[in-house]
Amino acid sequence: MFADDGTLDRAAMRRVIFSDAEARRRLEAILHPVIRDETIRQAEAAGGPYQLIVVPLLAGSPLATLMDRILVVDCDESTQIRRLMARDAESEGQARRMLAAQASREDRLAIADDVIDNGGDLAATRDHVEALHRQYVELATG
Repeated sequence: MFADDGTLDRAAMRRVIFSDAEARRRLEAILHPVIRDETIRQAEAAGGPYQLIVVPLLAGSPLATLMDRILVVDCDESTQIRRLMARDAESEGQARRMLAAQASREDRLAIADDVIDNGGDLAATRDHVEALHRQYVELATG
């Protein structure tokens, strides 16, 4: 899974883990405990009234039990697919496999305390982020 320059070939890794469920489970069994420990270490060392911890696979993860609140940044599936294709230069089929390997939109929204709609107007999204920031500061310090 390495490129000629010795770096991780992310495209090759995606092709394998999003087409082979067993390979994905093996990779997750290796990475998830390390990621959990490092996430906790960094959160404990961080300053500020609150921390945002980005966990793409939080739904169904034991890490969810460590969170005080869960914020989901959401958009519709067609927007997700379009963005995956643009970001990773992937085919639509590969983008759909990537989404299928993750918790469903419904599962993510079901665990959310707060939701930011990231499918529309940037100014509205910024306003929502600012409002949530004020709320989170109040929750953390109040």
